[in-house]
Order: sequence, then C-alpha cells, then structure tokens
Amino acid sequence: MSVKVMIADDHMLIREGIRQLLEFDGSIDVIAEAGDGEECIRMLRKIQPDVLLLDINMPKKNGIETLQEIHERGMKIKILILTVHNEVEYLIKAVDLGVDGYILKDSGSEELKKAIHAVMRGESYIQPELIPALNSRLIHRDVDKEKIASLTRRELDVLIQVSNGLFNKEIATNLSISERTVKNHLSNIFRKLDVADRTQAAVFAIRNNIV
Repeated sequence: MSVKVMIADDHMLIREGIRQLLEFDGSIDVIAEAGDGEECIRMLRKIQPDVLLLDINMPKKNGIETLQEIHERGMKIKILILTVHNEVEYLIKAVDLGVDGYILKDSGSEELKKAIHAVMRGESYIQPELIPALNSRLIHRDVDKEKIASLTRRELDVLIQVSNGLFNKEIATNLSISERTVKNHLSNIFRKLDVADRTQAAVFAIRNNIV
C-alpha cells in the first residue's frame, strides 16, 4: 500500500519535481498540493494524507506557523519539513512544535523517500548532517535554562525592558525603582547570563523566547 503524501510549497516547479521523484517507483502517491500555509490548512480539513511535506518559506502562513496550527488543531498527520534552511534555530523551533522530520532540499530523492518511510513507521528523521548542530544547541539551551532560573523576578523584569530597547531611566520609571537599582540589577544579570553588555543580554533573551 502506497504512502499518501501532500506537498506544501509555494513553487509549482518544485512541487512538480518532487511529485515526479516520489511517484517514480509506486511506493508513494502524492494526493494533494498547496501553494501556501492557509491553503494547506484548508485542504487538510478535507483530505487525510499520511505525510505532509512542508516548506518553511511560504506566503500568507509560513511553514512554522502552519506546523503550529496543525498541532493546535490536533490534526493527525506526520509532518516532514522540506526546506533550504539549515540554520539550527529553524530546526529547533520545528522540533519544539513536534515535527516528525526535517530534511533539506539539497538532499537526494532516495534520502527524501527514506525520511518519508521513517516518519510513517513512527520514527523521527533529522537529516544526519544537521544532528551535531541540533545536539549542540540543545545542550546550550539546557545551560541557558539554568541561567534564566538563576534570575530573580525583578532581574527578569529588567532584562525584558532592556530587550525592548529601553534605557535605564525609562526602566526605572516603568518599574518604580531608582536608576542605581536598575544598574545593580543589570550587573547581576550580566554576571548570571555570562554576557558583556545589554546588547548581548537582549540577544540572549530573544534567543530563549523571553521576549
């Protein structure tokens, strides 16, 4: 019995090429295509593919947003991200949202088929060359969680204000504390997060979804 696949990608030529590659040996049947995230969600309300091949860069609703909505709606479907993005942050976000697999568009057709059949068996499939970066980022994220946990509630408030681009005087006014107290909090924040300045602190906060 062939695997029923849906392709969501905003480039028609890419969809056609993937369809031809997947359907060549008869083990996979492409039953639907969508050109953007919103169309993808609409179609999934009507059809039930086994696996969704989901691009990240799409109009109206990108792949990450589409992935999130699919899981929020409780749609039972295996999702394999197929993208040009090899940046670990996209991979981390997809993994956090429960994606079943992540593969790059520069992979070969055999690897793509291998990934599809793997997720169909209930396995996760991450393109092998992406795994070291993923593991490294997960380790760093665990360390970051420990750093965040070391902040007091007030230090966290100050960090959020700094990340929003506010100066010490504005932070003091917003939090009803003195500028000296703001400076003391910032010193503690820099030490606990192991950062050198407010820009690095803001990057840390953004990277860890504090703001």
